[in-house]
Amino acid sequence: MDALTRARSFPLFAVAALALGGFAIGASEFTGMGLVSNLTQALLPALYESAPSRALAATAWVTTAYATGVVLGAPAIAALTARLPVRRVLIVLLGMFVVGSVLSAASTTLPMLVGARFLAGLPHGAYFGLAVLAARRLLGEARRGLGAAAVIGGLTISNIVGIPVVTGLGQRFGWASAYIVISGLFAVALALVFVFVPALPADPRATVRSEIRALRRPQVWLALGMGAVGFGGLFAVYSFISPMSREITGLAPDLLPFLLATVGLGMTTGNFAGGWAADRSVRRTSYAALGLLAFGLICLALTARWPVGLFASVFLIGAGAAALGPTIQTRLMDVAHEGQTLVAALNHSAFNVANGLGAALGGIVIASGLGLLAPTWVGICLTAGGAALAVTSFSLDRRYRRSGRVLPYGTGRISTITA
Repeated sequence: MDALTRARSFPLFAVAALALGGFAIGASEFTGMGLVSNLTQALLPALYESAPSRALAATAWVTTAYATGVVLGAPAIAALTARLPVRRVLIVLLGMFVVGSVLSAASTTLPMLVGARFLAGLPHGAYFGLAVLAARRLLGEARRGLGAAAVIGGLTISNIVGIPVVTGLGQRFGWASAYIVISGLFAVALALVFVFVPALPADPRATVRSEIRALRRPQVWLALGMGAVGFGGLFAVYSFISPMSREITGLAPDLLPFLLATVGLGMTTGNFAGGWAADRSVRRTSYAALGLLAFGLICLALTARWPVGLFASVFLIGAGAAALGPTIQTRLMDVAHEGQTLVAALNHSAFNVANGLGAALGGIVIASGLGLLAPTWVGICLTAGGAALAVTSFSLDRRYRRSGRVLPYGTGRISTITA
């Protein structure tokens, strides 16, 4: 019995190790947002004293640098490592996270921290893409959606537990302590991946050229577009949830962590429900997730003035958005053919594009004087755009099916497209 067969007989520990990496990534990506005031006061004290808004705007480059690292690093690393053994690449990527987090903690100036966060973002997309593919092989083809949900679930659970705890430590013991803890989480994940993930061989047919060739497929771009546009509906609101809850709802600042935890609970619920449902029908799950996200955004626009409406709406928004994660990841695995590693990594680049797109458009409508509820309508428009791309993509499936150009999927359902 080979290592992969033994791992498939009891894959819990291996998938949990991969999910812990996702948990640490969630803490790494979002903790800086909660510590932005601490970072500004520590690294730009003079500017913060004279012009707080300018200092906070400058510190925002810490988040931008990380997102830029994700977008640039995902396709480059995924393509260049496609023929290397999977576990070895995962260990190297987790090592890069450790180094990036340690450098972040050791930064003494804002430019140093910006550079460190860029380095820490480089392995983000490649890790998630490769970890999802590893979980798929460990759990089997019939549970590929659940495997994606398990790995991504580490990040969504981090929104409930990891980010609040690490942020609290950073507020109490200094911002650098948060990145020290995060580096420790990555080190533990690295050790567990080394111990429990089997030596999965790389696809011997994979090359940089074959990985890039997948980008010639329209269905790949349509699926990525669903994430880059549709997922933007979440970030249009999430980026401004603090001032919205304070100014529109009148929520006390002490209740903000509970509101964020509610978003995290919705995301965790939606993630695992989406993974389960995607194994049954990617098409129906895509429509259901986008519909739930739009419904939650409409509810927020209409009921945000009342605390009950605010909490219920953000739960629905988190659930609908997170259900898209494993669903789109599964869709990409179905249509990518030989470009699995690159396309899986690009999914997370697409989500970071959604982050920037939603936040930017939401900021524009607020700056235009349309009020703090205006981003909800921006989110509705972005979600509608994602739904339009989904309809286009699955309509192409029906056309290919009629022409006989669809290959049978391992579970007996229609999936991959040959052209």
